[in-house]
Amino acid sequence: MALLQKNFVQGRTPTCRALVLSLVLVAIAGCGSGAGGDAPSTSAATLPPTPIVNSIAVPSENVLAISVNSGLARNVNHAYASVTICEPGSSSSCQTIDQIIVDTGSSGLRILSSAISAPLSLPQVTDSSGDPIAECTQFAGGFSWGPLKRADVNIAGEKASSLAIHVIGEPGFAEVPARCAGTGAPLNSLYSLRANGVLGVGAFRQDCGSACAQSASPGIYYACPPSGCQSVVRPVHEQVQNPVSKFARDNNGIILELPAIAEDGAAGASGALVFGIGTRANNGLGSASVLTLNPATGALTTKFNDGSISESILDSGSNALYFQDSSIPLCNSTRAAGCYCPTSTRQLTAVIQGANGINAAVSFSVANAEALMANNPGFTAFANLASPRITYPSFAWGLPFFYGRNVYVAFEGANTPAGPGPYVAF
Repeated sequence: MALLQKNFVQGRTPTCRALVLSLVLVAIAGCGSGAGGDAPSTSAATLPPTPIVNSIAVPSENVLAISVNSGLARNVNHAYASVTICEPGSSSSCQTIDQIIVDTGSSGLRILSSAISAPLSLPQVTDSSGDPIAECTQFAGGFSWGPLKRADVNIAGEKASSLAIHVIGEPGFAEVPARCAGTGAPLNSLYSLRANGVLGVGAFRQDCGSACAQSASPGIYYACPPSGCQSVVRPVHEQVQNPVSKFARDNNGIILELPAIAEDGAAGASGALVFGIGTRANNGLGSASVLTLNPATGALTTKFNDGSISESILDSGSNALYFQDSSIPLCNSTRAAGCYCPTSTRQLTAVIQGANGINAAVSFSVANAEALMANNPGFTAFANLASPRITYPSFAWGLPFFYGRNVYVAFEGANTPAGPGPYVAF
């Protein structure tokens, strides 16, 4: 297990050959073998295969409208939202930035420098010596580099004041350290990141946590004096924070709500990101079952194909279901490169298990990705798009899992009607 087994950001390309973005220094991937299809028996409480679906929340102070669309780079299966950033303390020096990926697999707000327009000027985060602080967000396919800056972050009617955010690819900033550059290709532009940024609303309050607070060895945070950038220890409270956890209210978690999608997909989808769990009339848990997360890794266990995959996540930032099943053929076309292409749609079942032993039986399907895209040009939402693992044994339940479900994510240590986080519920 990697040292920073914490936050996941995955799937930034229009096909399944996704750049698996990972803040944990390892790639998210799938595991398993055999033909697959029947879930193992369970002894704990089990949810029915049919999702529990609540109505999608209407716009209000704690509800952010989200949209699955083609984005800025002809993507599929990415949920986007708009975020307003302001100079700290200002109500006029602000900018609303759209096409930000909503990601339950990471924590923190990351925005491309190219998306931030003058005259907005955000103050640089510095250390006690006045040296600029930067971050090397390390991905399986590369890295993003840039300074930390402070901004008041306004999302729907909620606000996180003077938040440290990661500004990616700022021209003229300090040269990328060799250690950071050595992690792969640079992902510092719209072309490579394929969005204006990432809104990380996962279960953790920071993007690194105690590992970066205790040692500089992860190589995530850097101090950048004129002599060159060096990796440094960064206290937990000075790391990039989950913005929702810093709201004055509705700060104990989120609900991601998306409608069900037809078997052939849809042109797009409109949903909601709801802030808070049990803090208002529109964010109660209802009959959803709670699966607690591993408090160190944020992971669940997926039982699939007679195997038990302990490093599994619910990750809205992934554009497909990522798991290994050698019985499902891969696509041969460029259009659907890296996706599964079964000759006919596979109906599969798995069991997701929380650290508390609660099991949820989940039925899902895997369609021929090439046929989906060829027969439905212009569609951007697919509930049955899947891909094999990349390099790390895991089951990543990407955005297809979220269609037709209201998925709750409770933050670590936060008080909720179902007890403290971290947990997910659906």
